[in-house]
Amino acid sequence: MDRLKSRKTIELLFTEGKSFSIFPFRILYSISSIGNMAAENNATNNNENLQVGVTVSSRNFKKAVDRNRIKRLMREAWRLQKNELQLSPLLAHQSLKVFLIFTGKELPEYAMIHQKVTAVITRLIKLAGEK
Repeated sequence: MDRLKSRKTIELLFTEGKSFSIFPFRILYSISSIGNMAAENNATNNNENLQVGVTVSSRNFKKAVDRNRIKRLMREAWRLQKNELQLSPLLAHQSLKVFLIFTGKELPEYAMIHQKVTAVITRLIKLAGEK
């Protein structure tokens, strides 16, 4: 997975990024276009085209074990479904940065996380088409 690690990029997402909610997630995202030269360089490697970060609030989940489990489930669901987003022709010349924030208060099952990540990816494809 192409993780969103840059503190600067994450801060930019929180200040200038757009957001939407699909319970139990709040999604921050930023779609920016890439120049033709950069698009040609990244034709074989989509590492910079799609980056994702995940987080779970320690206010709702006091134990790190629970937070880490939820983050693992989120990353796995994203990993299995991100190809649909990467192969979308709408994102061919665009860079997408996504930050998933888990806002639920109970430990989720994987099936529910998988279903909601599918909804998130579908919504992101739709939003990329509008841009």
